[in-house]
Amino acid sequence: MDSKTAAEAATLLGLDDPPPVETINTDGRSSAVLVCDHASNRVPERLGSLGLDQRVLTEHIGWDWGAADVARRLSAHLDAPLVLSGYSRLVIDCNRPLDHAESITERSAGVSIPGNLTLSPPERSIRIDALFHPYHDTIVELLNRRSQRPTLLISIHSFSPILNGQLRPWHIGISHWRDPRLAALLLGALRRTADYTIGDNKPYPIENNIDYTIPRHSEGRELPSVMIEIRQDGILTESGAAAWAARLAQAHRQVESEILRLFGSSFET
Repeated sequence: MDSKTAAEAATLLGLDDPPPVETINTDGRSSAVLVCDHASNRVPERLGSLGLDQRVLTEHIGWDWGAADVARRLSAHLDAPLVLSGYSRLVIDCNRPLDHAESITERSAGVSIPGNLTLSPPERSIRIDALFHPYHDTIVELLNRRSQRPTLLISIHSFSPILNGQLRPWHIGISHWRDPRLAALLLGALRRTADYTIGDNKPYPIENNIDYTIPRHSEGRELPSVMIEIRQDGILTESGAAAWAARLAQAHRQVESEILRLFGSSFET
């Protein structure tokens, strides 16, 4: 973080606030680079609780339940670098374009977010400079350092079991951006041992006008990429998160040689 960005961040983050981004195992040897856009439900002290009951921040609108736990365990299994966002998506969503209505949302899942109402442009800019840019700048720096190494980008998310009163049947979903080949390999590996329901581009496809991380970091570099969505009721416990991290690590290992063969030219960027 340069001195200008650090000074801007200081206007939002106090001395007792953790950094806006966490990195783990940046020199990991795996071909996979892991990111977790909604890893935390933390709010900077200077913003209080955004006018919300603290209980609300622990729910899905505040973060992706269990995603960070799975990502940390998967990083250890694969010896993979991991970048995690440091603050709640309700402060600013690191996986939304800055011009999207949900970048700093005023309402989520029917819940009004008082601390986000009628923000001035300078107030929005402070959040962008303090939280959004440091997260994505860290990903850019990591990918730049790996420019001569085989690299694929995996974004770890979780989704709620019920939406609009309907049970969502998928235990896990693998979504792709423009190139479906990496997703197809991982789907095939998971299905070979699956006793669970897998979504292909479900529950959410990656869309350019909604998603930011995968389009932003994979497009120009032509990196193989996927977004992994795990249903939250399967990862709310340590044992559940550990089981899914192990399954994903096994699937990656099963197809890694095929990944290297299939994407060999892309890896030489």
